[in-house]
Amino acid sequence: MPLTLISTRRFADARGWFTENFNAARFSHWGLEYAWCQDNHSYSAEAGTLRGLHFQTGAHAQTKLVRCSRGVIYDVAVDLRPESPTFKQWRSVHLSAENGLQLLVPKGYAHGFLTLTPGCEVMYKVDAPYAPEADSGVAWDDPELAVDWPLPPEIALPALSPKDAVLRRMAALAFDFSYDGQPLSVREIVQ
Repeated sequence: MPLTLISTRRFADARGWFTENFNAARFSHWGLEYAWCQDNHSYSAEAGTLRGLHFQTGAHAQTKLVRCSRGVIYDVAVDLRPESPTFKQWRSVHLSAENGLQLLVPKGYAHGFLTLTPGCEVMYKVDAPYAPEADSGVAWDDPELAVDWPLPPEIALPALSPKDAVLRRMAALAFDFSYDGQPLSVREIVQ
C-alpha cells in the first residue's frame, strides 16, 4: 500500500468552513478500509519540536491517518520493509490547518513530524491501539536515512522527548514488516 495523501474538500461561507475528514464508505471506495480503534491528538508548543520516527512491531503494527489541525508540520514516512526496493527511503509532505491535507501511513513505515510553527496540533487515527511492548522507533538523525528536516535557521537541534532522544539507528534494528509488492510512493486523492 502506498502512502496516500488525501485532499479534503471544504465547504465555505461567511461563517467559515466545514470538512469531512473521514467517511467509511468513501475511504472503502478508495481501497482504504481500516478498523480505526483509537484517535490521538498531540500539541507542540514550540516550532522545531520533532516527534518520531515511530512505529509498532508485529501484530501491533499500525496504519495511521494523520492531519494537522493547527499550525504547520513537516510530516515524514520511512519505508521499513526489508524486501522493498525502497527500503530505508522516505517521503515528506507539509500538513497544515490551512491546506487540510491528510496522510495515510500504512503498516511497515516509521512516521514522524517536525513542527514548523508554534502551537501545532496534530490528530491521527490508528488501526491498532498503543502497545508499549511493541513500541519502537528510529533515530531522527540517522545518517543512513538522511532525512532532510527543515529546521529553522535559529534552531540548531529539534526539541525531542527523552524517549525520542535515545532512539536507535537503523543498523541496530531488525524489521519484520512484509512487502506487499508496492514500493514507496505517494498516491494523491482529491475528495
